[in-house]
Amino acid sequence: MAEDIKLMKGNEAIAHAAIRYGVDGYFGYPITPQSEILETLMAEMPWEKTGMVVLQAESEVAAINMVYGGAGSGKKVMTSSSSPGVSLKQEGISYIAGAELPCLIVNVMRGGPGLGTIQPSQADYFQTVKGGGHGDYRLITLAPSSVQEMADFVGLGFDLAFKYNNPAIILADGIIGQMMEKVVLPPYQPRRTEEEIIAQCPWAVQGKKGGRKGNVITSLELDPAKMEENNIRFQAKYRKIAENEVRYEEFQCKDADYLLVAFGSSARICQKVVEIARAEGIKLGLLRPITLWPFPTKVIAAYADKVKGMLSVELNAGQMVEDVRLAVDGKVKVEHFGRLGGIVFTPDEILNALKEKLF
Repeated sequence: MAEDIKLMKGNEAIAHAAIRYGVDGYFGYPITPQSEILETLMAEMPWEKTGMVVLQAESEVAAINMVYGGAGSGKKVMTSSSSPGVSLKQEGISYIAGAELPCLIVNVMRGGPGLGTIQPSQADYFQTVKGGGHGDYRLITLAPSSVQEMADFVGLGFDLAFKYNNPAIILADGIIGQMMEKVVLPPYQPRRTEEEIIAQCPWAVQGKKGGRKGNVITSLELDPAKMEENNIRFQAKYRKIAENEVRYEEFQCKDADYLLVAFGSSARICQKVVEIARAEGIKLGLLRPITLWPFPTKVIAAYADKVKGMLSVELNAGQMVEDVRLAVDGKVKVEHFGRLGGIVFTPDEILNALKEKLF
């Protein structure tokens, strides 16, 4: 069968992939620069094709709590928003993590703080990987750098979420959400039957069908000893994820004297920087974290003994750079270069920053 290749925006790819991966429900609210996700889902009318529910909630708070309810019944459910909207979802995200429920969240980042700008940014890194809501929890975080990965990470995000009973998030930026590229869409997968959901998710709230034991899902525990036990279990799960699910990409790193570390659209720009630098005789490589959590700490640490310096390139004031510095543990100099307010850097600006900060 010929591949199903389409030209579309990153946001549109998310929507089409959600339908094809057999998602049961989407609950969201429009906000630039991710509104095309909801708009595309409404235009495609998947409720007629697969039975998928698509609902524009009355607010971001309502949307994330609808996800909480759907996830509690074992359904494959998701939401999407952009930076200010994701801030409103943080309490619900913490509840979902505390209840150990799988779901998928999409954040197509815009500039802040506050309402900021509708232009692209990567300033939600701290919020996402350090726990934007309350409590000691983690989000499995995937950072796409292409429209193809926007589509692919829908399936991967759900797979990881259900594997570990933990929310996963696709952390993209406005460039990836709005840019258009060719994408190979996945084949249609049927939505799971109620029987399959009960078999795959014995913890789900499905009523006492067939005499099965009823389940209670909550993040509340008033006994501090039991709450500590819960948290110890959470942390053991997070360690397991960190051991098994680190993903990254290396670009001309084998003989590199200097290393760029970048994710998302920044990593795409940095590939050009590597090409320009090598044409000038500078042995430069690029390491792209694909999972921002779990972070490729050990991989970056190994380069500390091989390179003369690292530059963390981000569309923010300096966030991921802290994790890069923690990884190298002072063994090599690590600097940051970024642009703010929705301005996107050029390859020449990055190369000049590399020379100024590390040479």
